Amino acid sequence: MNEPRFLPLSTYEELPAAVMEERVAAFEAHLQRRRTVRQFSDRPVPRSVIEKCLLCAGTAPSGAHQQPWYFVAISDPAVKRKIREAAEREEHDFYHHRAPPEWLEALRPLGTDEHKAYLEVAPWVIGIFLKRFSRLPDGRKLKHYYTDESVGIATGLLIAAIHAAGLVSLTHTPNPMKFLNEILGRPADLERPYMLLVVGYPAPDARVPDIVRKPLTEIATFL
Repeated sequence: MNEPRFLPLSTYEELPAAVMEERVAAFEAHLQRRRTVRQFSDRPVPRSVIEKCLLCAGTAPSGAHQQPWYFVAISDPAVKRKIREAAEREEHDFYHHRAPPEWLEALRPLGTDEHKAYLEVAPWVIGIFLKRFSRLPDGRKLKHYYTDESVGIATGLLIAAIHAAGLVSLTHTPNPMKFLNEILGRPADLERPYMLLVVGYPAPDARVPDIVRKPLTEIATFL
């Protein structure tokens, strides 16, 4: 077994306290403008922008540095239509048969239903997969650890990068999502669908729910 190899930390940049305050305040203000959007424009977004956003996601920390994520960026209208049709079948069953009343009540302020036109309208839909295992060259499976945590962090960075690029996004989790393995050609024995991320420009008449974020006093404690 090879011994671990370490390198000097050459990427760290220490900042004066005043600069730290300035930078984090600007970043917080920037993120406070982020909103989840359900009405998208069909305006094209360059593939190069999506590539850079995915590279940002790939900087996330992960358990044992196994990087257990995989992204499928879809702009093909035929593939997006297949995803919409499959997602709407699952969502119709959810809203009309499987969802308990308290869940539907929690969703009511958001105005959501089984109709997911944005899956076709938006220029990009990103399928995010969680890699439970990788396949080694000799055919054996390599188990990954802390996969939910790792992929969740990467997804958060991806959403922040999309916002930084001047675009909007929507997290979409039809349940179940196994149809994504088949449509997108991902191995079901190694990966499970984690989320669909819809990406693009907002529609000119886009509207968002009248909701507010919790203040710091409700989301954090200092000891």
